[in-house]
Amino acid sequence: MNKSPESRIKELREIINKHNYNYYVLSDPKISDFEFDALMKELQSLETAYPEFADPNSPTERVGSDLSKDFELVQHHYPMLSLGNTYSEGEVRDFYERTVRSLNESFEIVAELKYDGTSISLIFEKGILVRAVTRGDGTKGDDVTANVKTIRSIPLQLFGAGYPDLFEIRGEILLPWTEFERLNKEREVQEEPLFANPRNAASGTLKLQNPTVVASRKLDAYFYYLLGEDLPFDTHYANLEAARSWGFKIPDVIRKCTSLEEIFAYLTYWDKERKNLPVATDGVVLKVNSLRQQKNLGFTAKSPRWAIAYKFQAERAVTRLNLVSFQVGRTGAITPVANLEPVQLSGTMVKRASLHNADIIAGLDLYIGDQVFVEKGGEIIPKIVGVDTDSRSIQIGEKVRFIKNCPDCGTPLIRAEGEAAYYCPNEEGCPPQIKGRIEHFVTRKAMNINIGPETVEDLYNAGYIQTPADLYTLKTNDLLRLERWAEKSAENFRKSIDASKQVPFERVLFALGIRYVGETVAKKLAYVFHNINCIGKATIEQLMGVDEIGDRIAQSVVTYFSSLKNKELVTRLTEYGVQMCLSEDALAERSDKLVGKSIVISGTFSKHSRDEYKQMIEQHGGKNVSSVSRKTDFILAGENMGPAKLEKAEKMGVKILNEGDFLKILEK
Repeated sequence: MNKSPESRIKELREIINKHNYNYYVLSDPKISDFEFDALMKELQSLETAYPEFADPNSPTERVGSDLSKDFELVQHHYPMLSLGNTYSEGEVRDFYERTVRSLNESFEIVAELKYDGTSISLIFEKGILVRAVTRGDGTKGDDVTANVKTIRSIPLQLFGAGYPDLFEIRGEILLPWTEFERLNKEREVQEEPLFANPRNAASGTLKLQNPTVVASRKLDAYFYYLLGEDLPFDTHYANLEAARSWGFKIPDVIRKCTSLEEIFAYLTYWDKERKNLPVATDGVVLKVNSLRQQKNLGFTAKSPRWAIAYKFQAERAVTRLNLVSFQVGRTGAITPVANLEPVQLSGTMVKRASLHNADIIAGLDLYIGDQVFVEKGGEIIPKIVGVDTDSRSIQIGEKVRFIKNCPDCGTPLIRAEGEAAYYCPNEEGCPPQIKGRIEHFVTRKAMNINIGPETVEDLYNAGYIQTPADLYTLKTNDLLRLERWAEKSAENFRKSIDASKQVPFERVLFALGIRYVGETVAKKLAYVFHNINCIGKATIEQLMGVDEIGDRIAQSVVTYFSSLKNKELVTRLTEYGVQMCLSEDALAERSDKLVGKSIVISGTFSKHSRDEYKQMIEQHGGKNVSSVSRKTDFILAGENMGPAKLEKAEKMGVKILNEGDFLKILEK
């Protein structure tokens, strides 16, 4: 109690860092979540009260910042080379025998699992994380330090002693299966494209411009390689054990092997056991243990001679096809789903697999009761890749054919030219579409109304809602008649309804659920047309004049506003107080200073981020374009402008402005 604010802040940081390590690295928490939150709140309060003791590596920084930053391109001190891949035990044997011949002395091989994430390199100086860089092209990568600091299994300050003053550690950023499935469920509700596998999800997350979003996705990180001029030991294995003691998450499955038989035993064991791991793996990495021997073996142009990656075969299982069901999305798209006899693949029990569309079904020649081959092969979304026709019996069921009518409302399906999907055109009378649009309307990224899919289902079945506008007419007594509702939950719903009336216009436009109008497109339309009436009256040509909007999106917007039902919905929402135009503050920031100008942004900037500059261009009537052409009016150029763009601009005589000159234009 008698400690100074500075000493208490330091003490809290040490305590919280230790508990983070126990929880995220050792999976052995020592205190409750409540106790941890209390420590964090105390630290946040002290740091707010005494900003002079701020530290970018404080545990409070792990939640990320809302500031949008562009990634600086950084040269790797040690190139991040790829490993040579093998797919058979014969190739592993060849690698081992080449090593025997080259070294002509005894050696050890360190066997490690090959984690299927996105590679990262961390630089530490005097025990402090100073930089995190992606692989990039192997010689240069993106500085993603702000995002990496949000990953709680990565130490920002090392424990103990014995680490070099300057060193680099490499590893893999991963999205655990549980988090991956949670994220895809959220995207499925939003009818956003699903991530194909955790690797893509981790890579995409790491490159997001908002560290707060990165923090929410709960990435993990495993480390497997130390580099530096003053490492504590002369073997790879011993250095990893040292790194473990400093606070790094080093997998405990690493083994030293002294014979080919031990290596093969490791490969065989993990080919099966990896299915039970919490993260994705796609093989095994074999490395010569001695750093001296690694140096003697050297490198080829592309990879080290002292290491090799053995890739597991794509995981496949055989199971019975019990049924094919057809799901209707909020846009009317029909998705065929194979319902399977449960089978385990890559750590999860698979019961269903997407059949994608009618063409896929026809190509597989499926029958109910068939034994089908199901594969992930790095893909979390299971897919049927074939049929075991040899096992097909005379008791086989009916041939699987794509349906011709909507499974819910019976309406004949349509298929637009050039599209693979079939749609139910009964937008106004098809229950899954009606409920789906309301579910989309209430989501966090849209109107953020405090109900979920189950409640939407209950309200729809009770006859209380048919459109999103009906939510604004619900009475407390209506809600209390439903199961699981009480006074408090009804009050929370009413509060969220009132708060939704302040949701900005661009989010309202997204919430309407117009086909192909996602968050980005909604924002662009709002900034160009300013209000719902102007968007509703816009022609296809006018809509296509908006940056990144093509014929398909423009046609969809026109079709939406040609519907009397949709016009009625907009009118009702307007009457209930929902924002149907840009706010005065947003409009006040707009001008026509850049009207008709096509502008390319290139390089990195110090005064604003690239996204902020893009927003400024749109606010002042300009158009962001990605490539330089004779129609480009000027390039807004920062540091490290792309050499190809610079050369093209000079050749075409395109004007180049720095950020100072650009901001002066806006100030005039």
